Amino acid sequence: MEASEHPAVPKLQQAFGDKILDVYTFRGDVVVVLDRSVNVEACQLLRDDPDLLFNFLMDLTAVDYLKFGREPRFEVVYNLYSLMKNLRLRLRVPVPEEDPVVRTVTHLWKAADWAEREVWDMFGIRFEGHPNLKRILLYEEFEGHPLRKDYPVNKRQPLIGPKN
Repeated sequence: MEASEHPAVPKLQQAFGDKILDVYTFRGDVVVVLDRSVNVEACQLLRDDPDLLFNFLMDLTAVDYLKFGREPRFEVVYNLYSLMKNLRLRLRVPVPEEDPVVRTVTHLWKAADWAEREVWDMFGIRFEGHPNLKRILLYEEFEGHPLRKDYPVNKRQPLIGPKN
């Protein structure tokens, strides 16, 4: 499906105007790039609009573009699916390195809980309003975020003994 044919595109453009930074098709998937200031409102519109009903958050992850020199450095990526309408949509939200914060969507999709924690753990992107934003894959004393492109490959971590 071409981006111009996807029913979500005109609704997002009408609702958010210049906050929609780009719309395109990549390998058959429609992608909408939007300003982080409207990530929650856009997700809510996509979930609740009766013509769309994106009720399934398939994935939430992040990308670090440090090696490509892109600004902003990070993106949070939402892969959405509407079970009732058989529609897919990818949302990309650019996030600057100086202020790596995006608002949580855990109140819209429960699946966002662990996915946002994983993004925090691996990339250091915080999710404002998350009910329990703490490490999920690494231990609390771990220093840094290992999926950042500038994370040192040979970095030594503190040894932590068993907790009684």
